[in-house]
Amino acid sequence: MKLFSYKKIFYFLIFFTTVLSITSCATKKSVLYFQDAENINLRKLNYSNSKIQTDDIINIKVTALNEESVAPYNIENGLSPSTSFIEILKLQGYLVSKEGDIVFPIIGKINVVDKTTSELENYIKTILIDGNHVIDPTVSVRLLNSKFTILGEVNKAGTYTITENNITLLQAIGYAGDLTINGSRKDVLIIRSIDGLQKTKKIDLTKTDWFNSEFYFIKQNDVIVINPNSNKIKSSGFLGSAGALMSAISLVLTSILIVIN
Repeated sequence: MKLFSYKKIFYFLIFFTTVLSITSCATKKSVLYFQDAENINLRKLNYSNSKIQTDDIINIKVTALNEESVAPYNIENGLSPSTSFIEILKLQGYLVSKEGDIVFPIIGKINVVDKTTSELENYIKTILIDGNHVIDPTVSVRLLNSKFTILGEVNKAGTYTITENNITLLQAIGYAGDLTINGSRKDVLIIRSIDGLQKTKKIDLTKTDWFNSEFYFIKQNDVIVINPNSNKIKSSGFLGSAGALMSAISLVLTSILIVIN
């Protein structure tokens, strides 16, 4: 009878270990991206430029047929050839003050905050034409310190500086080397600052319903947090991982077998 009881315990522990191994594995539905991708065929993208904020650095380039006429409106610095292109642009850029202004050559103080780069281009162009400063100018404005931060279960967490006007959430994740296997595809948090207020949004990467939301494209200073999945959370506790628990059970089984023999 004693041997029979040990056998029952032995078989129960084997069954328990097998079930634990199966349930602890990540399922296909929790790992695959965009499982309803057939719903997004021929979807129209709504591009939008971020608005300029205080402490932004912007580069403004004025060109015209008469190059000498636009020279006073362009900042030039004698920098070392070893200086990177982005560093050169930042040193030649305009820092937006706390009041939302920049000081533009000849023209003076210009309020730029809450304008997109396109709006500022048209605004400066109008000033140059109406003030008889330049004949038929072309104005190009670029935001130089646009950045986002991505944290959590990604391969390369950090803050990334970008020069493109439109970066999608997927591209931002690509900058960080994609999610790790421990990252929850269903629990991605975006923290966004808008007019001095913080706004948050939870994104489920296994679905595509968020493609039509304002969070498809990231904005200046967005923070993206990739939360851990349940397996990662469990593994952080005592005997939390399946491997550690199975090792403990194996030790118990070995002890029982020794006693039986």
